[in-house]
Amino acid sequence: MMTSNELTAIARGEANTSFAFSTRSTVDAKWVRQIKMSSPNPNVKKANLSATKKERIELPNNYDYDGNCGSKAKAYHISEFLSHPSGIQAMLNTSALQSFQFLDTNTYRCVLPKVQFLNFEAAPVMDLRVTPTDKDCTVQLLSCKFEGSDIVESQNDRFSAFMINHMTWNTNDSESFLEVEVKLKLCLEIYTRPFSLLPISAVERPGNLMMQALVDRLVPLLLRQLLQDYDKWVQQKFEEFA
Repeated sequence: MMTSNELTAIARGEANTSFAFSTRSTVDAKWVRQIKMSSPNPNVKKANLSATKKERIELPNNYDYDGNCGSKAKAYHISEFLSHPSGIQAMLNTSALQSFQFLDTNTYRCVLPKVQFLNFEAAPVMDLRVTPTDKDCTVQLLSCKFEGSDIVESQNDRFSAFMINHMTWNTNDSESFLEVEVKLKLCLEIYTRPFSLLPISAVERPGNLMMQALVDRLVPLLLRQLLQDYDKWVQQKFEEFA
């Protein structure tokens, strides 16, 4: 699983792992955020940051009951794993979370470890929807906010986020792979000096470079960890039928 430091980087807005905005009536309204922020001051500058990453990793062949690869094996397809509670928890990296709560069909609330900055403490909270099918799996961000002091929570009105992680796979005999495409977008209000005095490009250019560098680093880590969890799950299945 990802370390708490990596998750802290995500929580600070220095990185994020994949998902998308959607509104649904079953989610408490205070948790649902629109990607377009409504600011009382139309003159407030807004920086739009984005990062994308597509990564492919080879999948193991079908396993036999001894844990080795073989064409006569009982197959546990990657789609079965991603539809199983163990696979969902692996995708959401629940072992590294402060808390994990089921909200609704395929919808989960994930609270990351608290982040300390100067004299402030904040707990990043994300509502995520996982939609697995036999052809792909999509993890979407429904909402993202910080919980803490009044000052910390007031910052929730000054940013919005869009994130989606779309996974597909190919399990032909000649080629087996898992492919993930991550898209991340942030919209931030620029309201503090000296940044408010600078052109928006002076914020967006380094911000985009930082976000892209972190996404480039985190996505391969997540994929490798997911395959390790998949392998562990398959081995457990073998033991059940032993």
